[in-house]
Amino acid sequence: MDTLIQALVMGIVQGLTEFLPVSSSGHLIIVPYLLGWDDPFIDSLVFSVMLHMGTLLALLIYFRADWLRLIPAWVASIRERSLADDPDRRLAWLLLAATIPAVIAGLLLNDLAETTFRSANLVAVTLVIGAAILWLAERLATRSKAIADLGLVGAVGIGVAQAVALVPGISRSGISISAGLYFGLTREAAARFSFLMATPITAGAGLFELRKIVTGDAGVDVSIGPLVVGMVAALVAGLLAIAGLLRFLRSNSTTIFVVYRFVLAAVVLVAWLGLWDR
Repeated sequence: MDTLIQALVMGIVQGLTEFLPVSSSGHLIIVPYLLGWDDPFIDSLVFSVMLHMGTLLALLIYFRADWLRLIPAWVASIRERSLADDPDRRLAWLLLAATIPAVIAGLLLNDLAETTFRSANLVAVTLVIGAAILWLAERLATRSKAIADLGLVGAVGIGVAQAVALVPGISRSGISISAGLYFGLTREAAARFSFLMATPITAGAGLFELRKIVTGDAGVDVSIGPLVVGMVAALVAGLLAIAGLLRFLRSNSTTIFVVYRFVLAAVVLVAWLGLWDR
């Protein structure tokens, strides 16, 4: 199949699954595996991370009003050395605290993320693990708190959960939403905090990989056309996924995503056993 078409499909997949609790990184491994695609660039971690830059743009566009409040509030808190009972200053610092665990995990496990973790068989297992975590969160959570009620322990706990999502198949949004539910947030509040928390870590990872592209250390030949097509598709699909999921979670549980994860894991298992005709 033409590389541009593959890039378009992968961009749409990334945009949708980055924000739905089903694992975008897992899908970016599974889709080429199931369809028999073997283009080195499409399969590369560089392309995967740049697709994440497309969804980063979706985050910045959708939550632009939030960041236009949070960034000045954070700067003001440093300048005045006070939170001044400002919920935006408090939230900005909570998001910073929640980002730290993922930064540490990324620095320590980057090599594994680029090699050992990129296996379809491993993704099948982690899809099931992530489904079980989400299922338990739904049944144990009180779902009574807004983001304003979240404390430092809860924010760091959600951040630690996000760090675990470095393993494909776990799902960054899935496990951080699950953690948010464990700490008492409503489904929509958990998703919103997850999306805001994802912005700085996604930006950092994208800039790290962009440096590789600029310096020629990406490890693969970078195809600009497919890269642009994939990023634009991820941006558009991501905007639709954010709006759709937040609206869905106001009145629905995450059970449908739990079921989907089990079904997808079964499909990968069938392919691994050689019963999938590619």
